Amino acid sequence: MGRAFEYRRAAKEKRWDKMSRVFPKLGKLITLAAKEGGPDPEMNAKLRTAIQNAKAQNMPKDNIQAAIKRASGKDAADFTEILYEGKGPHGVLVVMECATDNTNRTVANVKSYFNKCDGALVPTGSLEYMFNRKSVFEIEQDEETPPLDIEELELELIDFGLEEIEQHDKTIYITGDFKSFGDLSKALEDKQITPKSSTLKRIPTTPVDFTEEQLVEIEKLIDKIEEDDDVQAVFTNIA
Repeated sequence: MGRAFEYRRAAKEKRWDKMSRVFPKLGKLITLAAKEGGPDPEMNAKLRTAIQNAKAQNMPKDNIQAAIKRASGKDAADFTEILYEGKGPHGVLVVMECATDNTNRTVANVKSYFNKCDGALVPTGSLEYMFNRKSVFEIEQDEETPPLDIEELELELIDFGLEEIEQHDKTIYITGDFKSFGDLSKALEDKQITPKSSTLKRIPTTPVDFTEEQLVEIEKLIDKIEEDDDVQAVFTNIA
């Protein structure tokens, strides 16, 4: 009985730890989207997507509304999006998308993570040709809604920039060029399909296989980076 209680408590603490890191990142994206295109989700597709992604992570409604309100506050004016690139242990390539109100703090933190893990930052743009930017949508099918016809959905989305559609178990993955993000989002919305997540990802052009021992060292660096509140997304060339 005691062991079961400890297990449940550990699981609960792990969930709270994850939320304590994820919610601030999601909140920043909502604030930035509202700052850029206005606080009305109906008139701001980027904000609408940010809110959908936040809801998919069970972010409370009050947190979402607070993030939107921050866009009109004086603090929001200082938020900026910035990209950093680096080479980590064993030559792994790392691209980091950040949202920060203090670039000096962010770059100092990111540099320290690489320095501690035998890596270094490289000039922004150096790794751009090593990654393709793609629009990626994940649609989670449940038992309450009729299953989607993959072939029919493919035909309907191909004119909106669809490049690939796959299904694994109950999840459908839709991929398109990053410039087609808005068109694909609107097409899914018109079909009353709400993705579990809608993101722009950087997919390596030449994925690399690393050994298990190498991955242990690489993951130490990735973990440090992902724990930073200013880092929104991390992409690597790991196969």
